[in-house]
Amino acid sequence: MTSFLAPDGTRLTCHLRGMGEPLLVLPGGPMRASEYLGDLGGTTVHRRLALLDLRGTGDSEVPSDPGTYRCDRMVEDVEAWRVHLGLERIDLLAHSAGACLATLYAARYPERIRRLVLVTPNASALGIRTTPEDRLAAARLRKGEPWFADAFPAFEAWLRGAGDFDDVFLPFFYGRWDETARAHTDAEVAQTNEEAGGRYSGEGAFTPDATRAALAALTAPVLVYAGELDGGPTPDLARRAAEAFPDAACVVQSGAGHYPWLDDPQWFVSTVVGFLDRGSGEPR
Repeated sequence: MTSFLAPDGTRLTCHLRGMGEPLLVLPGGPMRASEYLGDLGGTTVHRRLALLDLRGTGDSEVPSDPGTYRCDRMVEDVEAWRVHLGLERIDLLAHSAGACLATLYAARYPERIRRLVLVTPNASALGIRTTPEDRLAAARLRKGEPWFADAFPAFEAWLRGAGDFDDVFLPFFYGRWDETARAHTDAEVAQTNEEAGGRYSGEGAFTPDATRAALAALTAPVLVYAGELDGGPTPDLARRAAEAFPDAACVVQSGAGHYPWLDDPQWFVSTVVGFLDRGSGEPR
């Protein structure tokens, strides 16, 4: 574990795991402590993971100004992190909502990116948003699952604004609803700063046209990684997100949900490490 100061004086913490070349990792949630990422399916065998706890999460300090939880205001946290680690250019991986922060960082500091991996990314920073229809279409792919009959009506009601969030539909976020997935989701509440998450995508956080224009200067290869069964993003939305980058590939992991390293760790690690080592999205 290592810590450093953000430009506003907030002390941030980075957890170091594994061996090899560094891979900087931004968590999603939004604003969930990096603990949920674990070792990313065993990526630590090949890379030294540097997992950042965003301000107000995990072992990082709560900022004096809660307005700094907004995604665009944390870009300089990422730059301070790079400087602290002494890296001229970085391999950066971001999951889910963390992809918004990674995208904004790449737009502001394109020369600092060597490789960029966006895993099941939230693409709001690019003006691409998941709709209830997207999530329901993905959910219907699970109709053969034993839990589907109870989960789907509750999921649809929640997405339509006619019902509350219900744990019964949590299986839709995982490719395999097993003990590993249950333990993973059981930890979410304790790991997440809900206030910060509510501010993350606040008004003014994203300016998609400006971001897309700035990304034209990004020469680094990008891998957009989707799960076949994920509803946010669906594979089609992930492919659209990839089109916003000058040099990007999109891969879809069969049978995977929103946390693909849990569903097939070997395929996940092979694909991600293969891209990082060769700049190709094809699995080894």
